[in-house]
Amino acid sequence: MTSLTHLIKFQTLMNVTFEATPNPATMKFNFGQKISDQSFDFPNVESTEKSPLAAKIFGFPWTAGVYLGEDFVTVTKQDWVDWDILATPLAGLLGEHVESGQPVLITLQTSPDDNEQDSDTVKQIKRILQNEIKPVVALDGGDIVFAKYENHILYLRMQGSCAGCPSSQATLKDGIEVRMKELIPEIKEVVSI
Repeated sequence: MTSLTHLIKFQTLMNVTFEATPNPATMKFNFGQKISDQSFDFPNVESTEKSPLAAKIFGFPWTAGVYLGEDFVTVTKQDWVDWDILATPLAGLLGEHVESGQPVLITLQTSPDDNEQDSDTVKQIKRILQNEIKPVVALDGGDIVFAKYENHILYLRMQGSCAGCPSSQATLKDGIEVRMKELIPEIKEVVSI
């Protein structure tokens, strides 16, 4: 592999290339086609609710930041890992994500049960439910409804196929609770009522 101080390129099926930037912690991944109508900065995992691609990248513990451009993504890594190890597999992952038709950005919908008296945390919880959780649960014929948020515990009501489903507890704890805690660290637990 050539030195990262030189232009480095790797080709996937959709022609994702990568190159070093003036910042040695940041690598630029070029898609060769438009992937977004807007540019966004994602400085942490909490900021990724509108980008499934940025959220996927933050799934790696070495990620320090993601910037989404119209036809590129820059990724900033932690110091304890080298681009020599990360760049090629990450280019493949990015190419697979876009090539498979998975969204780069989603339009955030307001929750139909939004209330202007809701705290900022409750508004964020409802947006995450509306934009991330409900669409996935709906694929299996179910729904998850916000009940209340008290003392750092989120109470949800499972409906449709989710109500009484044998795997609903695993979905709640291993899926919904993990994602909610990732985006809103003050949440201590997610409970079904």
